[in-house]
Amino acid sequence: MNIPLLPCKEKLLSILMFIFLLTSCGSKKDIIYFQNAKDFETLVDTDTFTPKFKVNDIVSVFVSTFDLEAVKPFNMYKSTTENQAEIVDYVIDINGNIDYPVLGKIKLLGLTVEEAKTLFKEKLSDYLKDPIVNIRILNFRISVLGEVDNPGRYEVSGERITLLEAIAMAGDLTIKGERKNVLVIRDFNGTKTYSRFDLTSKELFNSPVYYLTQNDVVYVQPNKSAISGSVSDARIGTIISVVSFLVTTSLLLITRN
Repeated sequence: MNIPLLPCKEKLLSILMFIFLLTSCGSKKDIIYFQNAKDFETLVDTDTFTPKFKVNDIVSVFVSTFDLEAVKPFNMYKSTTENQAEIVDYVIDINGNIDYPVLGKIKLLGLTVEEAKTLFKEKLSDYLKDPIVNIRILNFRISVLGEVDNPGRYEVSGERITLLEAIAMAGDLTIKGERKNVLVIRDFNGTKTYSRFDLTSKELFNSPVYYLTQNDVVYVQPNKSAISGSVSDARIGTIISVVSFLVTTSLLLITRN
C-alpha cells in the first residue's frame, strides 16, 4: 500500500511558510518616517526648551574670579585614589536644595542651568567681584529600550537631546519596531508621565517630549508583524514536530508491513 505522506508533508510546510510570510510583511505606511512631510516644506523651530533641575540630580558647580584666594572657600575638593583633587559634586535633595559652602541651602529644583547661574551670581555678589559660575548636570542620561539595534543607557554630553538623536544613538529602530506608537516615560520629582508619538508623522516635531530630559526612557514596542511572527514561529515549530512524528511513525509502520 502506497501512502503519499512525504508530498503531503511538503505541501503542508509550503502552506505554513506562505502564511508566515504573509503575516510577517509590513506595508510602506508602517515603516517610512515622516510620511506627511512635503517637498521643500519649512518647519520653524520656535522651541526654547532647556532641561530643568530635578530631585536627585547630580550637579557640578565651579566658581571663579580674578581673586584666587577669595574664591577658595566656594570650591570644595575631594581627594581621589591617585592623590589628585576633584571638585565636589552636589545632589539635589528631596526639597530641591543643595548645601553649598558659605552660601548654605540653595534651591535649584525647577530652574534651568542659566537661571541657576543667575541665582548663584546674585548670592555671590556679597563676597566676590564679577564671579563666573559654571554649572553642569552630571547625570544627564537617557535609556532606549525595545526594538532598536542597540538598546541601552546613553550619556548625553550637552544640555538637551531630541527623540531622533536618542533613537540614532541606539542604532535606529529594527524592522520589527512599531513606528506609530513609541513611548516616552518621564519622571519629575516622583511623578511619572507617559507620552506616545508617531515617527511616521511630521507632527513629532511638535510633541512635548520631542526634547528629552535627564533620565527619560524611550521604549519602542514590537509591531504586529513581530508579535504575530513570534506566535507563528511557535505554532509552526509545534506543527512541524507533530507532522515529523506522524510521518516517522507512519514510515515505521509501512516498513514493518
